[in-house]
Amino acid sequence: MSMQNHLNELERRHSALNREIEKELVHPSSDEVKVTELKRKKLLLKDEIAKLRCAPKTLH
Repeated sequence: MSMQNHLNELERRHSALNREIEKELVHPSSDEVKVTELKRKKLLLKDEIAKLRCAPKTLH
């Protein structure tokens, strides 16, 4: 998998988590533990995306 494809997949997963968090928060009986875990996963993905964007490009 190329670096760009990997980055695109991480961004897709980040967006999906964001939608899932929003969906969970709409429910009056939303599970705070679940929301917190989803937010933690989203933050980890955001950090990984940032690292990949800042990583020096290697020459092939």
